[in-house]
Amino acid sequence: MNKCIITATLAVLIIFPSFSQSKNSNKEITIKGKVIDSETNAPLEYASVSIFSKTENKIVNGGITDINGNFSVSVNQGIYNVLIEYISYKTITFTDKTLNKNENLGTISMDLDLATLDAVQIIAEKTTVEIKLDKKVYNIGKDLTTAGGTVSDALNNVPSVAVDVEGAISLRGNENVKILINGKPSAMAGFGDTNVLSQLPAEAIERVEVITSPSARYDAEGTAGILNIILRQQETLGFNGSINATVGNPDNIGLSTNLNYRTEKFNLFSNLGFRYYNSPRNSFSDTDYFNAEADEIDRVREDEDTERLNRNYNGSLGMEYFLSEKTSLTGTVFYNYGEDRDTGINISDRFIDGNLVEQTQRVEKENEDGGNLQFALNYITKFNDDGHQLTADFQIETGNDEQFTFYNEDYITTYQTDAEPFQIENITQNESDNESLVQVDYVLPIGENARFEAGYRGNFENSVTDYLLEQEDLSTGSLFVNDTLSNIFDYTENVNAIYSQYGTKINKFSFLLGLRLENTQLKGDIDSRLSAEDLEASYGFPIETNFNNNYLGLFPTVNVIYDLSENEDDAEESLTFGYNRRINRPRGWYINPFPSRSSRTNIWQGNPNLRPAFASAFDIGYLKRWDELTLTSSVYYQHETNSFERIQENTGQQTSDGIDIIRTIPVNLSTNKRTGAELGVLYNPVKWMRLNSSFNFFQFETDGEFNDVDYSAKNTSWFTRFSSKVTLPAKVDWQTNAFYRGPSQDAQSDNEGVFTLDLAFSKELFSNNATVSLNVRDLLNSRKRKATTFTDTYESYSEMQWRQRQINLSLRYRFNQQHKKQNQREGHGNGGEDDFEFEG
Repeated sequence: MNKCIITATLAVLIIFPSFSQSKNSNKEITIKGKVIDSETNAPLEYASVSIFSKTENKIVNGGITDINGNFSVSVNQGIYNVLIEYISYKTITFTDKTLNKNENLGTISMDLDLATLDAVQIIAEKTTVEIKLDKKVYNIGKDLTTAGGTVSDALNNVPSVAVDVEGAISLRGNENVKILINGKPSAMAGFGDTNVLSQLPAEAIERVEVITSPSARYDAEGTAGILNIILRQQETLGFNGSINATVGNPDNIGLSTNLNYRTEKFNLFSNLGFRYYNSPRNSFSDTDYFNAEADEIDRVREDEDTERLNRNYNGSLGMEYFLSEKTSLTGTVFYNYGEDRDTGINISDRFIDGNLVEQTQRVEKENEDGGNLQFALNYITKFNDDGHQLTADFQIETGNDEQFTFYNEDYITTYQTDAEPFQIENITQNESDNESLVQVDYVLPIGENARFEAGYRGNFENSVTDYLLEQEDLSTGSLFVNDTLSNIFDYTENVNAIYSQYGTKINKFSFLLGLRLENTQLKGDIDSRLSAEDLEASYGFPIETNFNNNYLGLFPTVNVIYDLSENEDDAEESLTFGYNRRINRPRGWYINPFPSRSSRTNIWQGNPNLRPAFASAFDIGYLKRWDELTLTSSVYYQHETNSFERIQENTGQQTSDGIDIIRTIPVNLSTNKRTGAELGVLYNPVKWMRLNSSFNFFQFETDGEFNDVDYSAKNTSWFTRFSSKVTLPAKVDWQTNAFYRGPSQDAQSDNEGVFTLDLAFSKELFSNNATVSLNVRDLLNSRKRKATTFTDTYESYSEMQWRQRQINLSLRYRFNQQHKKQNQREGHGNGGEDDFEFEG
């Protein structure tokens, strides 16, 4: 059933019945009946009933069924065709029906149109790419390898996107990517870090928008660009939803539901989920020190294994209320709560002149409990059907995280005669986050092929980290508070922005020109007994412990599409060009100056002196789409100033047992030039096979120095992915995903290549209402980061595996999701940014 036919039919029913009746003076009668599903006997709400007059050669009246499947239609006496229609069902027609009195057609049973339904499922299954003026849209479809997985797993299968072994998300090799949920910053994205994305189920995603050349409508944050994750929201009338259950090894138990109840007046939706999983992590490092004195430790080898047990609860409840046909108000509440219990054991071997002289065991136990709460309100009114509209958004988010960590280290063997014991340490860290968003967007069409937009966005964030360090008094065995390292760090980021943009289409050219004015306030207050002089001595350069910095910037954007297609029957072909200016604002953990404690010899330390980085980016793309093949490609260049770089250096300090302390610190280097190219191919040679491949090459050229050390370098790397999906006999789907990141180099490190392989199988059950999936992620258990770091004072080799091979068995059951809504209201409820495109 074609939606356009249904829409046109209902429009005719509204416009013409009174006119029809004025021409016919016959007696008016009433036709009644009830429409149900032939298999379930459930009433079908919003089935359409059309009365077609052969004499007048048109539909003279009609209606739709109510919640109980009943209908009642008035018509003048005569001979008619009566049509009962419902999307994905076979149409029922009463031909040449003589209607000369009130008549009840009784209960009408409708059968599913399996051919139509199968066609819809095949289309929904394909992963397709759409090119817009300011984005590429990837419809995820049924990605079998992520069944039972998370949003992070799904993102790792999107072209141009990579998720490394520690869960960090990068776009074209650049980790400075802005994550949006439904077009807006969200507590679901974890207040700036992406840990929460590893807790949300992958099944929640409808599509991912890869925005490498964001228009002025978007926040200027993220020098790499923006990933906009659009979550599923059912448009189906009545009560419907799905249930997902997962079991896996290592321990992975998950249960989630998506429930939706929709009427013509409102849409009530909810998502609930629970996940318990064990995600073992292991790491290894081997460090040689060049400047060790005789009889001093000159090599340290550390081997750590960590058990990570996590319980996560997610829940959201929302309602979209249709104030009128063109106006709606949507309210949503989202809550996430997690309990993590991690235990790490680090075995450290110490050598002198190649001889093992000492071995210690360091135990780290960490308990972390925390939750995020978000309330969002969205208002949209459409002044007409041409795109003239006003939207307003208000969002409040709050989060709290309580972390308790216990450290204890003991000698297994030692060469020291009277070795000083290690201190037991307890760290209590409480972090509270608050964020609010106010946004207003106005869209005004100008003629058929032009549009003007303007808007305001205010984003206000504050985080307070209360850090308390207790250490053992070795003489008494009691704990005391270390006042010099305990601290409270209060960090605020406020961004106010206004924008306007104008788009038009002239012949084969489409333009979108915009300008955004943003003011960024970065404010920090470090409450500690350490003075600025003490911090300066620790860092080796002056440190601001109390700062309030404002940055005002203009961010122009230009996006152009040129249609190369000769006519509508040709293969789609286009060229795109994009330019935009972006900003990278430092997050709180990049600024907090107090060192980490998980290792005594390798520490992370933030830098309060960090300033925002600014980048100008250019992108040229090409798309050609044939019946079975889609080709996308692009080349890009970015020039960034004050770019953030993480460097490692010897602090010049030593542990109590004489081992050099190595620090990783982020700093502003002068410039970073990024050049790259990417190629993507989607190929469907036959109905039962889908092939998807992409290749991305990039080069980062850094020019700058820090503490009189030159860190200028070129880092060349690439990554490629391949995915195939094949339908086997008995309607079993088999999917294979392969990913390889090539080796790379920077000023200090050589990074080895990483290869990972995923396999998955699935089958539809219970008349296609359920899907059972079996998948193996990282089949070869090879997803490890391996790197060698070189400095003037030491050389270090390291390995890190954030999560080992995972096997999952998942079952997803859907109910009432084949009954698609007729006359859907376009644009309600997704909360995302509007696409910019013209007819023609």
